[in-house]
Amino acid sequence: MKRREFIRISSYGVGGAALMGGLTTNWFHLYGGGIPDPGTDGTRVVPTFCEMCFWKCGVLAHVKDGRVTKLQGNPRDPLSGGHLCPRGAAGTGLLYDPDRLKKPLIRVEKRGSQEFQEASWDSALNVVAENFLKIKQEHGPEAVALFSHGYGGSWMNHLFKAWGSPNVAAPSYAQCRGPRDVAFDLTFGSTVSSPERTDIENSKCIVLIGSHLGENMHNTQVREFTAALRNGADLIVLDPRYSVAASKATHWLPVKPGSDMAVMLAWMNVLINEDMVDKQYLDAYAYGYDQLKEHVKPYTPEWAYPRTGIEPEMIRRTARMMGASRPATLVHPGRHTVWHGNDTQRERAIAILNALLGSWGRKGGLYIPASVSIPPYKYPAFEDKGLTPADKPSPSDYPLADEVLAQGVCDATIPGLLNVPQIRAWMVYGTNLPQSLPQPEQTYKAIQALDFLVTVDVLPTEITGWSDVVLPEATYLERCDEPFAPGFKQPYITVRQEVVPPMYESKPGWWIARELGLKLDLPNFFPWKDAMEYAEERIKPLGFDCATLQKEGVVLGERKPIYFEEGAVPQFWTESGKIELYSQKLAEAGFDPMPTWHANDVEDPPPGFYRLLYGRAPMHTFSRSTNNELLLETGPVNPIWVNAEVAKEWGLKDGEHIHLKNQDGVISTFTSPVKVTEGIRPDCVYTVHGFGHNSKKLHRAYGRGIDDAQLITKVKVDPIMGGTGMRVNFVTFLRPADVPVAAPAQASDAVDSSTVVDSAVAAGEVAR
Repeated sequence: MKRREFIRISSYGVGGAALMGGLTTNWFHLYGGGIPDPGTDGTRVVPTFCEMCFWKCGVLAHVKDGRVTKLQGNPRDPLSGGHLCPRGAAGTGLLYDPDRLKKPLIRVEKRGSQEFQEASWDSALNVVAENFLKIKQEHGPEAVALFSHGYGGSWMNHLFKAWGSPNVAAPSYAQCRGPRDVAFDLTFGSTVSSPERTDIENSKCIVLIGSHLGENMHNTQVREFTAALRNGADLIVLDPRYSVAASKATHWLPVKPGSDMAVMLAWMNVLINEDMVDKQYLDAYAYGYDQLKEHVKPYTPEWAYPRTGIEPEMIRRTARMMGASRPATLVHPGRHTVWHGNDTQRERAIAILNALLGSWGRKGGLYIPASVSIPPYKYPAFEDKGLTPADKPSPSDYPLADEVLAQGVCDATIPGLLNVPQIRAWMVYGTNLPQSLPQPEQTYKAIQALDFLVTVDVLPTEITGWSDVVLPEATYLERCDEPFAPGFKQPYITVRQEVVPPMYESKPGWWIARELGLKLDLPNFFPWKDAMEYAEERIKPLGFDCATLQKEGVVLGERKPIYFEEGAVPQFWTESGKIELYSQKLAEAGFDPMPTWHANDVEDPPPGFYRLLYGRAPMHTFSRSTNNELLLETGPVNPIWVNAEVAKEWGLKDGEHIHLKNQDGVISTFTSPVKVTEGIRPDCVYTVHGFGHNSKKLHRAYGRGIDDAQLITKVKVDPIMGGTGMRVNFVTFLRPADVPVAAPAQASDAVDSSTVVDSAVAAGEVAR
């Protein structure tokens, strides 16, 4: 497919998805706020921002006769630029999902029986407060932990700071971006932020290392990506799979999984030996160039070839392409970066390549983001109790972890597993832990060991089925949240505001946190009456007109230079005050100061097994979207990509449904169709994450496809920051006839005894 065809298809996809946003039902009275839409009779348009993924694109929600009829991008919003991806356009599918949690639920039998009764909000919150206070009295506030994901989680984070527990974790750190954040901070003294500071639209050469732009649908990046290709940018894709991005590449390098580091070291060798680095930039800003030059001498393209499968000439050709376009060459840092346990060092190699090419702080590389600084709300100071998180057995473990490790909090809940005080209760906000944490058997063991578990969610995902109390949250279209002012090319503030009133008896997160805080005797930390008053108190000191912000959804801040060549100040908050190609901090902690190849970093698949790779689809985000009627029309299941030769060897036919079985004997509960393709290496299989739900209350998602998280029973932990490398699992194929009846979802015995009393729309069953 030619690039111009790709661009045309991308444009059609956005427009077609926008049309889907109008498929809703009429359930509410007309909302009185917002701005008139002169294009339709009587419709009002309410600005807000999206939560179908973490990108937070500006949205214009059309409301007529009390219903949201469609969602469009807000053209005033710098991040979305007036566009929405398929997920964002289908937000009404979440709002009007008939499976939504509708009322607070309280468990009436032992955990695992899945038997609930409906309750009033006051009764449900009283149960939560009583359990939290009892545990605090017996074990201290640190015995209660929070798992959180999503922008609305800021309210729960505030609650836990006031409560006094340091055990606040987000799976997005150690299960996603953590190695990248630590690596870039070690190298440049700054992370790559979120949204990423990638200046893709101005790049002349883009290098993607396992990054699936066009599939992992980050709106701004995909639009800039198509613009860069339209303008003639070269594209180099290092990936075992022929992804959408690879199909547009100047060069696709189907690298052996886990050997990315070897290719990058060889690229460094070529760039340095052929004098294609930005020497003036390095002389001015970098520390350790001479050490790096000596370090990469052995890592020739010929050395890399048997380790990676990439021919020496291709390594040289792509390195020269990168060097010829410097500094407008972007080696993309990626997002989901927990692969093989050496992930901080792999991300360090990406950071160093960007430094050698002079792209940090330069046009077409990684810009310096600017933002509007919103003052914090004036609360009393949080009491410092001197408590440390229970996520690590020893402070010396994972010494550069700068956030709490979610899997460590989970492990600290299992009696005797870690040498730390046991965590007794969890609050889980907006994250389905059985699918967001690896080694789900550990998650279920921890849940069974808890004294108390409360979940705040919109849908009855697997985690809600194991909760003692389930609190139904309003969707992002029914609530206000914190003002959002990201670091970006154009500084701005945007607000999330109520588009329509909350349905059923759901409540916004700010209300849940505030009411629970009052019941926990923390009134000084919740002095505001609602989220709008809270937002106005923070925004008014900046001199912005809150009425205008509410009406238009966005106010712009003052533009600032975002490139060194245009006046942005080169600042590197590293120990040396420079870009650190050689890291003294890593050396002092006992790690390689520069990325180094270790042959034992990557394990080969056993005979008859294939490395399990996973990723995203444009229409799906985590498990949040696979119950969405609008999105399932275009992404109804997650096929298993199997190399054509492997399929022939096994006699697998395209479209044939199979189970997967991993190296530990775990068999997928459900099946997915085979996709026979030349577009994946023979030593791998690939599927999309977020399918295979076994919560029967998700009527559309239940039993649909294979749950890749179920098969991730092994991890290799990054020793530097604790990220869980998950691409170390191998699978083989089983036909349905070869699978025992009632194949276990986990390595332990299956349990499914679900009853919901009083017609409660409760949480789903989890097979164990």
